[in-house]
Amino acid sequence: MQALELSRATEVQVSTIRVSALHALAYCPRLFYLEEVEELYTQDAAVFAGRRLHTQLEKQEDEEWEELFLESEELGLRGRLDALRTRDGQTIPYEHKRGRAHRDENNQPQAWESDRLQILAYAYLLESAHGITVQEGRIRYHADNVVVHVLLDEAGRLKVKQAIQQARILRQSTYRPPVIDNERLCARCSLAPVCLPEEARLAHNREWQPIRLFPEDDERQVIHILEPGTSVGRTGEQIKITRRNQPVETVPARQIGQLVLHSFSQISTQALHFCAAQGIGVHFISGGGRYLGSFDTRQGSIQRRIRQYAALSNPDACLELARKLVICRGQGQRKFLMRGTRSKAKTEKLEKAIAQMKAVLKQVPQAKSLESLLGYEGNLAALYFSALPDLISPEVPKELHFAGRNRRPPLDRFNAMLSFGYALLLKDVMNAILTVGLEPALGFYHQPRSQAAPLALDLLEIFRVPLVDMTVMAAVNRGQWDAKADFEIRGKQVWLSELGRRKFVELYESRKQESWKHPVTGYSLTYRRLFELEVRLLEKEWSGEGGLFGQLILR
Repeated sequence: MQALELSRATEVQVSTIRVSALHALAYCPRLFYLEEVEELYTQDAAVFAGRRLHTQLEKQEDEEWEELFLESEELGLRGRLDALRTRDGQTIPYEHKRGRAHRDENNQPQAWESDRLQILAYAYLLESAHGITVQEGRIRYHADNVVVHVLLDEAGRLKVKQAIQQARILRQSTYRPPVIDNERLCARCSLAPVCLPEEARLAHNREWQPIRLFPEDDERQVIHILEPGTSVGRTGEQIKITRRNQPVETVPARQIGQLVLHSFSQISTQALHFCAAQGIGVHFISGGGRYLGSFDTRQGSIQRRIRQYAALSNPDACLELARKLVICRGQGQRKFLMRGTRSKAKTEKLEKAIAQMKAVLKQVPQAKSLESLLGYEGNLAALYFSALPDLISPEVPKELHFAGRNRRPPLDRFNAMLSFGYALLLKDVMNAILTVGLEPALGFYHQPRSQAAPLALDLLEIFRVPLVDMTVMAAVNRGQWDAKADFEIRGKQVWLSELGRRKFVELYESRKQESWKHPVTGYSLTYRRLFELEVRLLEKEWSGEGGLFGQLILR
């Protein structure tokens, strides 16, 4: 019986609309859709400031305040009132806002439209749930210390009903509403980093000059657990790291963005649950430097993945995206080789490879199938890796030179570094895909032939050159590697030693902190942020806002 009652309560909650959701709807239908349908929520400084205001009110008010949760199945609404007061026999709902009131042409304080709908909805809900007459609701704007009265009349009740109906229609839709025209609202929206309204406007109008609403960097740490036998657990709101023969280390969870467990380190179930709740990515790398997998904590609506399935089930759409990807990677490789021609040591082989790659790249847009595209990509890769050794300084020891790409296992030190770097890169791309909520197993170019997720392999191509190839080449030419201490030789196989892995992780994470000005949006972001931005731009390709994906080409 209790289970039936709980089930009934849940059913009613699903069928009713939150009053705060109507506030979002009046602010921006796309915001409503992202929160209510795709279940995306972010908490910016304004959200926390609003919470602090309510906490302060509870402490400061001398009068008796009553907080009330209401639900009306008949009206289709539910919500929690900020406060309820009785004045002259009238019951009055109150809403508190941290900001300033809207001013009319006579400079008189008025409610903003979204606030007006919200307090009307609370007043109407109070009437419906308690069977009483409510004549008005009041909004107190704390920034200018004014109270605005909003009358609940028939027009107000009709406005609430129409909003509920619009919300129900949107909740059933599989299509995300377009970006609104008023960009000033976007600048104050906490979901702008997810919605990317400026990028959507740029996609429709290439003359648009977007402002950066996307955060420049994720300042949380990426913690690599490199020591075998280390255990990771939870203590309170902190992550506890216990290494052999070392003091226990604790790190506040809010300071951690990712935990990367290398080799035979362990993590407890409690810590995994905690990481999932805190939005901390958990990834696993083998002792040999191979990416093993990630803890998938995706939650929320399936709508994003339904749109992905629909788009990537279309062969033409996949081919078009794959062409962009091959051009992006091939152009990046060619531009990297061109940097070698700026020095006096440029070689004929280097110049020849650059010219041949240019010719192949011209043919890529005409590729009629993924198979023919694979052929072009293979030609580009062969030309690139054949000329790559010419970028290595003559002063570099012979043991660290490069004579061609090999892997599984790597047969020389240079390839050992490339393979480990690509594993770390795959981990970061996967972290971004899971953060955005797409399906890693469904890509548009790579096919599901191995355990590696095709979409992650697709996106990996964009970042190989700037994050791994350039990092390895720069470190080799700067003489940062010890051919003996940083590597382990096992027969023909070559691996990074623990010292070498530690050094590489430091170089790689340092490279991720560097900023790069996006060639299309025109604003700068760290590479750490560019992972997520590129995944979100990919999603826009099948959301009617495409044209920006795959443009991260080395200058």
